[in-house]
Parts: sequence; C-alpha cells; structure tokens
Amino acid sequence: MPTAPAPRAGRSVVFVDGVRTPFGRARPDGLYAHTRADDLAVKTVRELLRRHPQLPPERIDDVAIAATTQSGDQGLTLGRTVGVLAGLPRSVPGFAVDRMCAGAMTAVTATAAAIGVGAQDVTLAGGVEHMGRHPMGADAEPNPRFLAERLVDAEALNMGCTAENLHDRDPRLTRERADAYGVASQRKYAEALASGRIDPDLVRVALRDPDHGWGLATADEPPRPGTTVEQIRALPTPFRAGGRVTAGTAAPLTDGAAMCLLAAEDTALELDLAPRMRLVSFAYAGVDPSVMGLGPVPATEKALERAGLSIDDIGLFEINEAFAVQVLAFCDAFGLADDDPRINPYGGAIAVGHPLASSAVRLMTQLARQFAEQPHVRYGLTTMCVGLGQGGTVIWENPHHEESTP
Repeated sequence: MPTAPAPRAGRSVVFVDGVRTPFGRARPDGLYAHTRADDLAVKTVRELLRRHPQLPPERIDDVAIAATTQSGDQGLTLGRTVGVLAGLPRSVPGFAVDRMCAGAMTAVTATAAAIGVGAQDVTLAGGVEHMGRHPMGADAEPNPRFLAERLVDAEALNMGCTAENLHDRDPRLTRERADAYGVASQRKYAEALASGRIDPDLVRVALRDPDHGWGLATADEPPRPGTTVEQIRALPTPFRAGGRVTAGTAAPLTDGAAMCLLAAEDTALELDLAPRMRLVSFAYAGVDPSVMGLGPVPATEKALERAGLSIDDIGLFEINEAFAVQVLAFCDAFGLADDDPRINPYGGAIAVGHPLASSAVRLMTQLARQFAEQPHVRYGLTTMCVGLGQGGTVIWENPHHEESTP
C-alpha cells in the first residue's frame, strides 16, 4: 500500500502589483467605443510584465481573467487568448471566470488558492468589462422557472431595483444619507487624483476613432468633480417612481480592465518581487437576490471568522460602491460611521465607475497603495456585493506593519 503524503502547510500568498486601464463611460461616444475588450486586458498584462522585468514570463503558471458577459470580444477563454495576444509563452495556460461583479475577485482567490496549496507559484488574475458593447445580461436567457416557481423576486434581476429594496427594508437608509455619500465619493476621488494617488496605477491605452483618428486614454472618464448635494437632489429615480436611487448614488456603466500579479511569498523572494499585501483569508456568501447589496455583510463575517479577527482589527476598507445604499448598509451592520476615514479613502465606484468583473482588482490595488502610505495599519479588506445575491470579501495584511511576518 502506498504511503499517504504528509500534510502540507499552506504557503503564504502575496499581492505583488496591480494595474488598470483608465475607466471609460459605456456609451457610443465613450472612451473605448472603438476599442476591443480583450485589447484592454492585453494592455494590463503587458504593463505588469514591463514593470517587473525580473519576472521571466515562463514562470507564470496561470492567467485567470473574468468577464460578466462572455461573448464577442469578451469570450473565447479570456485568460488564454489574452495571454497569447500579450505575448506570453505558449506554455502559459489560462481560463475565464464569471461571478458577475466579483469576477476578478474570484480570479484572484482561485489562483491564490492554487498557489497556497503548492500547485502554482506565480499567476496573473483580473477582469475586463466593455459594458458599452456588452450591457449586463443583454444576451442572457434566464430560466423561466426563476419567476414561474417564484425562486427569486422579479426585481432581483435588476440590480437597481435591489438597491431600492435595501432602502425599503431599513428606514435608516435614507436618500439624504445616500446623496451625501455619493457626493463624498466624488470629492475623495478628486482629492486622491490631485495628490497623485490614482495615476500610478493606470496604464495608458492607445485609441483609434474612425472619425477623429488616434488618441490616448490617460485618465478616468466617469468622475464628476465638484458634484454637490444640491445638484443630485433633483436627479430622477430611474428604477422606481419616487424611489431613492439616482445616478448620483450609483456607479455609472463603465468600460475598463484591471490585472494583478500574485505569487507565493517564497517565490517572490526568489525573483526579487516586493510584496505589497499578504493574503489572510477570503469568503463568499449568498443572500436573498432581492437584497443583493447585503452580500458583503455575511461574506465579511465569514472572512473575519476564518482569519480569527474582528471588524475592529480592520484599519482600511475598500468597498465597491455599486450603490451608495449598499455601502451604508454595510456600515450599519458593523457599526461604522458613513464618513469613517478608513472607508474608501480614494473615493469609489460612484465616482470612478464599475466595469463589473474588473472592479475587485481596482479595490486591491488601491488598498496596496494605502498600506504603503499607512504602515501603522496591519489589516485591510476588499469587499463587494455580487449580482443575484452574493458577496465576496478578501482580508489582507500589510507587509509594512512592524508586526507583520513572512
């Protein structure tokens, strides 16, 4: 009888670097109206390789790239096709991921888990979404049983309606709070941009417009600096007459891509790749699809429990702002103030946009930069709600903290 293998301790997984394209508005005259989705992802892969020339491309064990709508220029196994287009060796495999908004998060945690058990050493993980070309759910055919058998509420397939449902279920979640939060997101993003905290994570993208010729994308298109509460107070409520969710308190439809480089900590040391974050734990959770925005709450509770931490141990929060009300519900669940300075210090998706499957890597990259700025903070988390009633949370350790140990 063969001898059973000895139990193996998990390897430490580190976030080495993350980049993203500037985000564009998803509309016919938007930044990327004439740019392919897979080409956006290619730019991010090439930029990571350019920034880390000490990494031999053949050492990359896998490429995981997410997209919520996997068709057209977002189809055909993105991880593999983008890897080939980016010039990676043909020996480097790849795959595609779909967990809607948490696609890139799932790409990160799936490949990180493979690294953790010793199956891989170095991976690329991220996501892309060209919502101007592929509106969410445009070519989907939901099974009629969902509604016929009342498996989900009819409004659960419309994310804006689920945000209105959050407002309905808790009288504390007022439109006034949401409006104030939306304005604060715009202000914080503008301050971060002015202080040079946004541009270092961006990769420029060459553009070709059949009417205007060549151009270069160098900055995010969605932000509206100078937005005031008075300006958004009169905005319509498109998801419900007399509702509370407006364009001022929701992430705009967005095009963009983001990618990160992960490695086992011992491999990072071998290849002279400086860790910017260390993975501590992660968790996904399901909730009633009609209140999709509550997903980050149980996901965070599970991730904290697995890490042996409490919410008081978290010094920085990067929460995806699909809707202001979703962030406010998270704050109320954990006793956090709406204006807690630990939450989204650079603003969030309400300002910069939310290209669905790519957004999690934006959150992670920003958290990594905040860790470097605040070495006194030991733990931070990235969390997001996910369409059809899910949530995902990843907890990270700051390697710059004095008590952080490899």
